[in-house]
Amino acid sequence: MAMEAVDKRLVRRDHALIQLLDPPFDKSTLNPGYIKGYVPGVRENGGQYTHGAIWAAMAFAALGDSRRAWELTAMINPLNHAGSAEAIAAYKVEPYVVAADVYAVSPHTGRGGWTWYTGSAAWMYRLVVESILGLRLEVDKLRFVPCLPADWEAFKLHYRYRETVYHIAVLQPRAGIGEMSVKVDGVEQHDKAIPLVDDRLEHSVEVRIHSAPVPRGGQERIGSPAPAQNSTVSSGNVTIVGGNPG
Repeated sequence: MAMEAVDKRLVRRDHALIQLLDPPFDKSTLNPGYIKGYVPGVRENGGQYTHGAIWAAMAFAALGDSRRAWELTAMINPLNHAGSAEAIAAYKVEPYVVAADVYAVSPHTGRGGWTWYTGSAAWMYRLVVESILGLRLEVDKLRFVPCLPADWEAFKLHYRYRETVYHIAVLQPRAGIGEMSVKVDGVEQHDKAIPLVDDRLEHSVEVRIHSAPVPRGGQERIGSPAPAQNSTVSSGNVTIVGGNPG
């Protein structure tokens, strides 16, 4: 399986980075183009190119592999490269913006490259909102196809549609089986979608999803991918409130 090969050959858990390719082009006669001009292990020539790293996390989410989707997301998250003085010294760049690349060559392994790089930041936003939290906009409807850790119980999302606000609670009960359910202002939506109507009112939405039982000891966590209780992130039309009590 392709993603198993990615996990085995390109995910460097020892240094919390995800290489674009390996080995780098430095001894081969093959000419892949401009990337061969980079030092081996830097940027597209065998380093972490963050676009590709994010796409790998998206792919695991699309496969329903929440453990590895969240693990890779935590690796990419710049905050997780600033957990100690040693980590900060290795990463060297700002831990509050996404870096376009991370070096994978000694003695600079784990060092961040270009920062304030909007392409990677935009893909990171889509990874979290669309692939992980599962928000899907379909013209005038919202759907949720989340890929959450099994021990997450809930999160809240405030979605602004023109001049109308939808307060959405996504619940993942630890017990119980059945299909996803969606209620808007207490009314069940049989198509499992949230209809978007610009009536300039505020609407309450409840989305219930069901997960497999949590294994003893809880789901493996890499870094700290779950937001702290009541933490808030806002961008554009979406405000996300972390509501996991664990």
